[in-house]
Amino acid sequence: MSDPTLELAREIISRASVTPEDGGCCDLFAQRLQALGFTIEFINRNGVTNLWARRGNSAPLFVFAGHTDVVPTGPLDKWTSPPFAPEIRDGMLYGRGAADMKSSLAAMLTATEAFLAEYPNHPGSLAFLLTSDEEGDANDGTIAVVDALKARNEGMQFCVIGEPTSVDTLGDMIKNGRRGSLSGVLTVKGIQCHIAYPEKGRNPIHEAAPALAELAATEWDKGNEYFPPTTWQVSNIHGGTGATNVVPGSVEIKFNFRFSTASTPEGLQQRLCAILEKHKLDYEIKWTLGARPFLTGRGPLADAATTAIREVCGIDTELSTTGGTSDGRFIAEICEQLLEIGPSNATSHKIDECVAVDALPKLSAIYRRILEQLMTA
Repeated sequence: MSDPTLELAREIISRASVTPEDGGCCDLFAQRLQALGFTIEFINRNGVTNLWARRGNSAPLFVFAGHTDVVPTGPLDKWTSPPFAPEIRDGMLYGRGAADMKSSLAAMLTATEAFLAEYPNHPGSLAFLLTSDEEGDANDGTIAVVDALKARNEGMQFCVIGEPTSVDTLGDMIKNGRRGSLSGVLTVKGIQCHIAYPEKGRNPIHEAAPALAELAATEWDKGNEYFPPTTWQVSNIHGGTGATNVVPGSVEIKFNFRFSTASTPEGLQQRLCAILEKHKLDYEIKWTLGARPFLTGRGPLADAATTAIREVCGIDTELSTTGGTSDGRFIAEICEQLLEIGPSNATSHKIDECVAVDALPKLSAIYRRILEQLMTA
C-alpha cells in the first residue's frame, strides 16, 4: 500500500514551480483543504500566489506554513533524472523541491487529514499559509498575507514552518529562531589625484583600512542561550578607476551583520558609526534591514515538538538558530510561538535534490502528534 504523504509529495514535485511560479500547487491544496471544511482565501499580489486557508474561528490558532516555489534547476544535463519527474532510487525521492520544501507540505496536509479524521470537533482553529515567493524576492509572498492578517487583527498562537532543518537524520534538529540580517553600503570619500603625487589627494582606501580592521575585531555581543554572537562581515569592496596611476576619489564597502536578539539594529548602527567617526572618515551609509531576529523559547510548542520527535524518531532533538533567514521573520510579527521542522537540508538547492522516502510518513506523524498535543486539550 502506497504512503499518502509520498504520493502527494510526488504529485507536487512534478509541478514545475520555479519562483515565483506556483505551478498549481496551491489550487491542489485548496481543493483538499476545502473538502476538510477550511475556508479558502487567495491573497495574491504582483503575480505571486498566496493561500490562506482557515478552519474554525476560536483560539488557539495553529498554522502550518510553507512555500510551493523552488529554486531554478541548474543545468538539466547534470541531473540523473529530470528535476520535475520525481523518481525513487535507493530509498530516496529525487526531484527539485523534494527537500525544500514540498515533502514538508505534503506531510502537513496528510497530518491534518489524519488529525481531523480522528478529532473533527477539536478546540481552536487550524490554518495553512502557503506562498510562491519565498525563494525569490519575498516581497509579495508571506509578507502580503501577514499584512492582510494584521489589518484585521488576526494573530496566531502556534506556527510550524516546513523548512528542511534536520542534519543527519529526521528530527535531529529543529529551528526555534533565526538571526536578523542588517546590511549596509558604506561609501568613504577621499580626493582623487595622480598616484605619483599622493600629497595632492586623500586615499579613502588607506583611510578606511584601520576602521575596517577595528570593525572586524569588535565583539558586538556575546549571544545568548540560543544564539551565537553577532557577526560583522565585509562582502564587497570596490574603489578606483581601473588605472594603476590614480588615487581613487571614493571606495564602496558592502557589509552585513547577522545578529541575535542580544542586539538591536539601531544599536548596531550607532556603534558602527561611532567607530567610523572615531577614525574621522568622510562617509555615508545606506542601510537595509533584511530581517529582525526571532526566537521561540521553551513552551507548549517546543515541548510538543520535542515529545513528538522522541516518540516518532526515538531521538532527542536539538533546538537551533543557525542558518540564514526564512519567512518566519514575517510570521513572528503576529505569532506567539513558531518553529521550523522539516527533513534533512543536505541536498537543498543542489543538483539531484532528494529526501529519504522513509522520512515522509515519519514527518507526517510528527506533525500529527504536535497537533494532538496542542489542539485536543
